[in-house]
This record gives sequence, structure tokens and C-alpha cells, in this order.
Amino acid sequence: MPDYACMESFHPIVKEWFLHTFARPSMPQELGWPEVNAGRNVLICAPTGSGKTIAAFLKCLDIMYQTKKITQGKNPGFRVVYISPLKALNNDIYRNLEIPIKGIEETAKHASVPLPAIKVAVRTGDTSPKERRGLLTNPPDILITVYRRGCRPDS
Repeated sequence: MPDYACMESFHPIVKEWFLHTFARPSMPQELGWPEVNAGRNVLICAPTGSGKTIAAFLKCLDIMYQTKKITQGKNPGFRVVYISPLKALNNDIYRNLEIPIKGIEETAKHASVPLPAIKVAVRTGDTSPKERRGLLTNPPDILITVYRRGCRPDS
């Protein structure tokens, strides 16, 4: 497996899945991941299809896989909140979050490496009050919500 400096901090299973799936990091990923890993705020501006969303989600997943060992069995609340500007981006979220989670889990299973499960939930204006309460009493690791111009993210 090639060794990319921008991925040196990644969990070996996450790195293996990514390189098997994409072959190599894109320029936004190469430049963004070291900054995120250093704990800095990062704004990645690049053309559509350049890997910005997977760059953000993958590093978040990687951090959770590496640190969840400490919090497993406890409920620390939301670890990541992703505010999407449009409901229509659910497909983008599926492609850049749910598929990677499933792929990483499958890679770990084949390697006999236990990884904690990561729970994801989507909350929109259509989410019922009962479901909203459930998100507070049993929060997912990653919460995706929708922002509509002129509205609060929670409306």
C-alpha cells in the first residue's frame, strides 16, 4: 500500500479502505488532512467532485474510530454535526458518509480488527417531536441537519 504523508495519522483500516477505494488522496485531501489532524480550523475550497466532503467526513470517522475505544459504552453525545444547506444533499451524504462507514466496517471485518459502530442520524424540519427527543436521549455520533436560508438549523 502506498504511503502518503497526509494519511500517516489515519487508523490503518481507514487508510486501507480509502486507498483501496480511491487509490490516492486528492489535492484538497492532501492539504486538508494534516491541518485537521493538527487541530486547526480548515476551510477547503475546491471544484465540485474534488473530494472535499469525503475529506471532512473521513477524518471525522478516523478520529472517532481511534478515540471511541475510550468512550465506548458511554454516551458522549453528538461528536460531529454536519449542517447541509439542502435536503437534496442526502445523496451526497450517503455517498460520502454511509458508504465509507460500511466499507470501513467490511475492511475491518476481513482483517479481523474490531471497530466500534458509528451511529448516524438525519434531522430535518420533518423530524417528529418524538424522534427529536430520541436524538437527545440517545444521540448519534454524527448528526446531519438541514439549514434553510432565513431559518434556524433546528427548525
